[in-house]
Amino acid sequence: MFEGLIAFIEQTVFGLINQINQKEESGLAQTRGILQMLLVFAEKNPGMTRVLLGDALLQEDDRLQDRISQVLDRVEASLKQSLRIGQSQSGAPGNAGQDDVAIRAALLMSFVLGRWHRFARSGFKKLPTEASEISLRILLAE
Repeated sequence: MFEGLIAFIEQTVFGLINQINQKEESGLAQTRGILQMLLVFAEKNPGMTRVLLGDALLQEDDRLQDRISQVLDRVEASLKQSLRIGQSQSGAPGNAGQDDVAIRAALLMSFVLGRWHRFARSGFKKLPTEASEISLRILLAE
């Protein structure tokens, strides 16, 4: 049951990431779009949020938790790619800040995961998108 649900989550999330990347030329706009999509996705799908956080998988096979970790790692890799695009568009030298890109992507994923955890812990009352515009503006230094 969870295997199919994870496949659905993966297909949906990466389908949306691909749409965002095709629609937006700006790396910063791609990053913002991906982050906003992740928050909205969780808000609209509380049960899937529990799967993404691993809460629903506690008594299940460790392989499922590994699969969720891989999905989240791929999302972080997508954020890195968008941040790199943004870096190149801003005229930064080729290798300058590659560590910064990885650190920023990890920070942004931590923000998303934190919002998801807060949403789940509040009994799905504190929405992940609450004040997300200003939070993303601060995180993306816009």
